[in-house]
Amino acid sequence: MKSNPVFVKLTEWEHWPTLMFYVPLLPYFIFRSLKAGHPFFYTVTNPAILYSGNGTESKFKTLDLLPESLRPISLLVVKNDSLLSVLEKIENLGLDFPLIIKPNIGFRGYLVKKIDSPKALENYLRHVDEELIIQEFVPYENELGIFYHRIPGQTKGKITSVTIKKFIKVKGDGILTLSALIKKDKRAFLYTDLFYALHQDQLNKILAKDEELTLSLIGNHSKGTQFINGNHLIDQELEAFIDKICQKMQGWYYGRLDIKYESLHQLLHGEAFKILEINGIISEPTHIYDASHENASYFNALKSINEHWSIMGKIAVKNHKEKNISYPSIKNYIKNMLWLRSYTLKLKKLNAHKF
Repeated sequence: MKSNPVFVKLTEWEHWPTLMFYVPLLPYFIFRSLKAGHPFFYTVTNPAILYSGNGTESKFKTLDLLPESLRPISLLVVKNDSLLSVLEKIENLGLDFPLIIKPNIGFRGYLVKKIDSPKALENYLRHVDEELIIQEFVPYENELGIFYHRIPGQTKGKITSVTIKKFIKVKGDGILTLSALIKKDKRAFLYTDLFYALHQDQLNKILAKDEELTLSLIGNHSKGTQFINGNHLIDQELEAFIDKICQKMQGWYYGRLDIKYESLHQLLHGEAFKILEINGIISEPTHIYDASHENASYFNALKSINEHWSIMGKIAVKNHKEKNISYPSIKNYIKNMLWLRSYTLKLKKLNAHKF
């Protein structure tokens, strides 16, 4: 049964649906909302971002909170932009293929793709008629998800979660095809459909002995990336480095930075790294998904999420009371959430297509 992806995803909590990590915590969430006196009080946690980063914010605008040198070269593609227009923008920015393309409003890795040519770009634009971001492909091999918060009025922030992202690789033996290697790998087989779609032109290729192939370069759990608890990396040096960056982002107090880097030594010295994304209140402390860690359990994962929600709530209340930041209109926020629901369904449907 352990070779059956459905069985594994049902029996190993790391792979359980998102609702399993949030529905049990609803009583705590409702209690905090009642105490704050507003059902959506948490949306003033990061006043610099639309609804503090609830999933409807522009990723392009959010990245603008960072100094230009810390973020990938990016361009915004608006709806109905022609291929020629987009290629001109790419050329004007001095970019070249491969590139990363993704929805400007997006989450969970939906429709995030590495595109290697103008033809691949044309194919993507034909299928996805949404506002998009195109970014330079950052070649660094390592990626971290760092969860940070700072209480308004305090001079220093704190890191509460570090996730080391391990991209799935298969190693050839000179005998098996790529298709067989994917099915044989103890983690890759869980994402067979995804990897078959990504490598559809190479499935019958036989990898040479010890030849390695990285199956996905997108650092998302739903894309097969393994999340490893990296909390042992949290120390004064890392906190000081991240704090220095985050304090430059006016109006951003809570969330996760996704960082690609060459080596930890270079990262701490401000060299060879780029911040790919800034995530707000729907961020997760993704170290919880390392089920192999000695302290890992489903209930500890729930506890960590709840602790982070508690921090989020404290920041929101402080912003409201001390900085006079108004809570949102209930009607407008519900309207925003209804739009997000329909948009999410659209992204899911598009993401299911193989193109």
